[in-house]
Amino acid sequence: MERRNFIKKSIGAGIAIGVGLNTGIAGNLSEIKRNAYDLVAIKGGEAEDMFKKGIASLGGMKSFVKPNQTVVVKPNIGWDTSPEKGADTNPNLIYEIIKHCYNAGAKKVYVFDNTCNNWQKCYKNSGIEDAVKNAGGVIVTGKDEGLYQEVELKNAKILSKTKLHELILSSDVFINVPVLKNHNSTTVSCAMKNLMGTVWDRSFFHKNGLSQCIADCPTYRKPDLNIVDAYRVMKTNGPRGISPNDCITMKAQLISTDIVAVDTAAVRLFGINPEDITYLSKGQSNNLGTMDLKSLNIYRISI
Repeated sequence: MERRNFIKKSIGAGIAIGVGLNTGIAGNLSEIKRNAYDLVAIKGGEAEDMFKKGIASLGGMKSFVKPNQTVVVKPNIGWDTSPEKGADTNPNLIYEIIKHCYNAGAKKVYVFDNTCNNWQKCYKNSGIEDAVKNAGGVIVTGKDEGLYQEVELKNAKILSKTKLHELILSSDVFINVPVLKNHNSTTVSCAMKNLMGTVWDRSFFHKNGLSQCIADCPTYRKPDLNIVDAYRVMKTNGPRGISPNDCITMKAQLISTDIVAVDTAAVRLFGINPEDITYLSKGQSNNLGTMDLKSLNIYRISI
């Protein structure tokens, strides 16, 4: 089913950076146009402040969100843990993204995840539910199979069909906001891995070739924007973590429309060779983006 032909259903109200990144040419941010930079890397500030600087360097949120458009923001809200443990996306970042979307003229901003732990507890204890509501967004469950629609992924290698959340199918703008962290199955979890929370049956990925399925999932619809939260990075015991001691405070953020490039940069930031993360090369083979950071115009910002 083509996304534009999907019949929208009413949801209701309830419902900086690491060594090796080449530097872009700095300029007057007010004169920078969208796509002047392929990737923006910010370091040294609070999550919301880094986002403000980063999105400004890409022409502002108005470059991505137009008046009266609907937006879906997909954080990682998979785990029933507190923000200092680094398992979920920083709630302050989600708040700021939603506010920017509304300031750009968005009609409605939805937020959801198909969580691993109890979804009500994940939403509440991560701090994201309150952040969404305080920003005027709409928090939506990911634990209702009726909200998922089966689609065919024509360019996939393994994941030829899956059930995607209707917000991914119906929203005008799709913003992916993963947290960078360790993962016991893929070593690193970031932007591509975060999209497992958009499908109903994530177990299929684990049973049928995890890395290839991760690379196949975005072939149906790539995010329009990827914002990597690397403020507090879980370096061990991922994906859930055990204590705040599993994390380091990195105070970094990456923003790009290229999901492979932003993951490649994030893996470098994590301290691992991107060639060792299988789903990256598979994503590049699926024409989702590039691992060749040297070919990109990267703008670095220090706060």
